[in-house]
Amino acid sequence: MATYSRLTRVAAPLEEVWDFHSRVSGLEALTPSWMNLRVESVTGPDGESDPEVLEAGAEIRLSMRPFGVGPRQRWTSVILEREADEERAFFRDGMRGGPFAEWEHTHRFLADGEETILEDEVAYELPGGAVGRRASPLALVGFEPMFRARHRKTKELLE
Repeated sequence: MATYSRLTRVAAPLEEVWDFHSRVSGLEALTPSWMNLRVESVTGPDGESDPEVLEAGAEIRLSMRPFGVGPRQRWTSVILEREADEERAFFRDGMRGGPFAEWEHTHRFLADGEETILEDEVAYELPGGAVGRRASPLALVGFEPMFRARHRKTKELLE
């Protein structure tokens, strides 16, 4: 699978950055408007609707229509794993039924004094079998502006 990674230092404590990213409201705030994101529903691991925190097992049904072009793309993001302590935290989500053949997004947070190092790493594969695998590195063209905007917005909202 191809990978994409972006690292940013945020002048805010780990607890604040982690809490912000642990909620659907954080996802909504960080998704660039040109993605036209809609959160259709959120279900916690126990079946509860609209949980406050996205724990392992939570499912977020999403749709987006980048730049308002083409049909709305729908998928479910599943929180696969989530761990935190006083110095570091991470969660990993996977895509079910979406525009990628494979998608695993790891969000890492590392305390550095009163600041936090934030890293997004995405392992992905485009659809289309062997052709999709060969073309997967080209997806970076779309990832870079989206994640640059997400990291810039994180700094703007939390610093």
